[in-house]
Amino acid sequence: MALDSIFQFFIPKDKKFFTLFDEQAANLVLIAKALNELVNTTNPERQKELEKEIERMEHVLDQCAHKIFLELGKTFITPFDREDIHRLTSSIDEIADYIHGASKRIGMYKIEKSTPTMIKMAELILQSTEELQKAINELRNLKNLRNITDACVRLNSIENHADDLYDAAVADLFDNEKDAIKLIKMKEVYSALETATDMAEDAANVLESIIVKTS
Repeated sequence: MALDSIFQFFIPKDKKFFTLFDEQAANLVLIAKALNELVNTTNPERQKELEKEIERMEHVLDQCAHKIFLELGKTFITPFDREDIHRLTSSIDEIADYIHGASKRIGMYKIEKSTPTMIKMAELILQSTEELQKAINELRNLKNLRNITDACVRLNSIENHADDLYDAAVADLFDNEKDAIKLIKMKEVYSALETATDMAEDAANVLESIIVKTS
């Protein structure tokens, strides 16, 4: 073991980040659940309520990210690389941003009934957030690295599935949708949903980087 590694081993590291990451991950699952309910409801009033709830929760997740960045600015010794903490926080926050973006477009464009693709993509986003939460909860002690790597593999698989769904849905729009305005609206919703899974994969890449550096 290199001398600097031995030195770092004995320096106490601030553990607040683990609690903050757990909070961020838990709220991310909640906003993904709200999205799933949104795309599955046919009740206009409930749809509006869920759109407002998703907007509120996106602000909560912004606050979670802000707390982590503030802690990063005042903490000398961090549990893992500062850059990885920043990247992981940003990736999770962007998942919430795109969930909110999809919800906002569903409301603005008055999409009263979701397509099967929207429902499936929202389901994949929820799966992504749940896998992220599992992996992030393991960061506290890093004793079960296999659990983190397995979650990352599943996140990559989910993102690939979402890519395929998006490509097929957009191709179908161009083949069958005669209303150009509706085509643009639906494509924007699909894009926001698919990008949320891209951001989840980015978070998985950060987690894999953390594992490599700490193992």
